[in-house]
Amino acid sequence: MSGTTDQQFDVVVVGGGPGGSTTATLIAQAGHRVLLLEKERFPRYQIGESLLPSTVHGIGAMLGVTKELEEANFPVKRGGTFRWGTNPEPWTFTFALSRKLAGPTSTAYQVDRARFDDILLNNARRHGVEVREEHEVLALEEEGGRVCGVRFRDVEGTEHTVRSSYVVVAAGNTDSLYKTVATRELSDFFQNVALFGYYEGGKRLPAPNEGNILCAAFSDGWIWYIPLSDTLTSVGVVLSRDRIDVIQKRGREEAMAQFIASCPLIADYLSDAHRVTEGMYGKLRVRKDYSYCNTSFWRPGVALVGDAACFIDPVFSTGVHLATYSGVLAARSINTRLKGELTEEACFTEFEKRYRREYELFNQFLQSMYELNREESSYFWEARKLLGTEQSDAQAFVDLVAGVSGPDRELFDSAARRPSNQFRDALKQASRPEVMDEGDLVFQGSDTRLLGDVLHEATELQVRAALADTPELLPEPDPQFPGGLVPSRDGLHWRSQATADSTAESATGR
Repeated sequence: MSGTTDQQFDVVVVGGGPGGSTTATLIAQAGHRVLLLEKERFPRYQIGESLLPSTVHGIGAMLGVTKELEEANFPVKRGGTFRWGTNPEPWTFTFALSRKLAGPTSTAYQVDRARFDDILLNNARRHGVEVREEHEVLALEEEGGRVCGVRFRDVEGTEHTVRSSYVVVAAGNTDSLYKTVATRELSDFFQNVALFGYYEGGKRLPAPNEGNILCAAFSDGWIWYIPLSDTLTSVGVVLSRDRIDVIQKRGREEAMAQFIASCPLIADYLSDAHRVTEGMYGKLRVRKDYSYCNTSFWRPGVALVGDAACFIDPVFSTGVHLATYSGVLAARSINTRLKGELTEEACFTEFEKRYRREYELFNQFLQSMYELNREESSYFWEARKLLGTEQSDAQAFVDLVAGVSGPDRELFDSAARRPSNQFRDALKQASRPEVMDEGDLVFQGSDTRLLGDVLHEATELQVRAALADTPELLPEPDPQFPGGLVPSRDGLHWRSQATADSTAESATGR
């Protein structure tokens, strides 16, 4: 069956996951008409359950879901625990080691993605996004080499077309719509396979780290162990591609049991547990070819967000971070164009440069993490070298894996000048050494200078959220690239540096 629609939207977003919901909400906040088409009915299953602080406290605050996330009672994640490298004993990093995260912003969540994604999608509805579930986008519509809408099939099976000024493809890694924009290049380094399932009754790390992700390397690869509730645990085995034969020959159930038995730490944590065999968590799932990056993230009229654009090995739980971060960047670019400001080339070049650099930074660092014949101090040193910072190795490592590195001293000082706010309290706590419980990995460093030009946006988003009702306290940021753009005061648009400087001078009366 086929039909037509005479509806016109400013933007059509394809996909209702974190990337799509974030993009749609921030565009709707700027007053534009947004249609979001999602082929499934929420809540639905999804992997990628471990979040970073920048997503929770920065982007979550921009979206207005902070309270809902708190009330969802997701397990609190203070950092990560690793049995990795040459150290035979597990070692722990704590987000609060970073001076940027001490206090209220020093945690993230481990989330049931069915509930988490549903929170974000319903939030998009509340902000005026027209959300249609069980609507599958079949193709992008084009005119004169420019994307101008989509063709989709509704829940009744009828096909429609809808026009829009922009389309955002946030349909995940399995949808083929990205092919209209770019070519997908699989990672030469991360040619891995993941086998994963869910267990009831697994042990927890000692308090206060019971909500941490636990990653344990073993002879065939490494295993993630993510607590999703007091009793439910997500467990996944990441293997090199040449070990997929074990899964094929033995079957998923037997292969999973074999790999767990080969990793004593995880075997001990699951010694009294049983695998979930019913409901959305009842399958053992396999994914391969999941580390990749497209040759381009946009073309006229369309942008790729989240897994539609790129994905990297999940050692540091960067999937939702990259998806929501790219959603912010895409929303800024589209909002600016719909407002009739700057050129499309300038806006989307900024989007792609920032997004690609974030991806590449994690890509480079994760490659060093796969050198398992090193002590943890070597990984921390690698993070500091990669970021080009002079702070301590351990602080650089935590800032990197938390997604909060950046040139933000002025931003933090500005937040501290606010008469009374939660962020100021966090800064007070950050002025003294973090006190951790016995068994935590403690690092001391006298260097208090913050990092250079990397992962800047995530930190700025957290500070911007803290100063939401007093944006005038935000100093003007510098461009991340020569001749590049900077965020507007509301965080929803781009501005040129000349415009930003002019605004700053007017505000100060110069």
